[in-house]
Amino acid sequence: MDVTLILSFLGAAVLLTIMPGPDNLFVLAQSITQNKKAGIATSLGLCSGLLVHIFAAAVGISAILYKSSFAFTIVKLIGAAYLLFMAYEAFKERNESSKLQNQPSRTYFSLYKKGIVMNVLNPKVSLFFLALLPQFIDHQAGSPTFQMFLLGLVFIVQALIIFSLISVYSGKLASYITGNLTLLRRFNLTKAALLAFIGIQIAFSKN
Repeated sequence: MDVTLILSFLGAAVLLTIMPGPDNLFVLAQSITQNKKAGIATSLGLCSGLLVHIFAAAVGISAILYKSSFAFTIVKLIGAAYLLFMAYEAFKERNESSKLQNQPSRTYFSLYKKGIVMNVLNPKVSLFFLALLPQFIDHQAGSPTFQMFLLGLVFIVQALIIFSLISVYSGKLASYITGNLTLLRRFNLTKAALLAFIGIQIAFSKN
């Protein structure tokens, strides 16, 4: 692939990643209400989930999904239900202190898994890659499938870097936030509202 084309894609990917959206806001919320490690664990999960959508877009599974109203509906309802469940969990946490020393080690792996599921079960992510990646394919440079995989990996690497930076810098506020029960409640309620909004948005999304 042409280096200029890859750099153009990278520029577009960075701009799209830093725009306020479900992924970076979720990373921000986890970092602030817990710590930077929680944000990084969430980031790794979200980016791992992107691999599924990139693979699906590259081999044509995403296109098949969007042609099947039944399959699309099943995926979006499962995804919406999971996000609403996460919102309920966040709502319950509003009265709990999330200080680092009280966090069990498995919490980070749990956040990693949540990040994976959150992206895998969001059909809008699949549509995003299905619309974005083909625009940067050079049909004279070899296999379009390979190029889509390559561009997808570029997207994941830059997203992980940006999410990690968000985690590190917002995580600096964690000790202050978790030490203030009122602020912690507000952030947990905000996190719950964000997850519920995303879940409802997915539930009512159209093929």
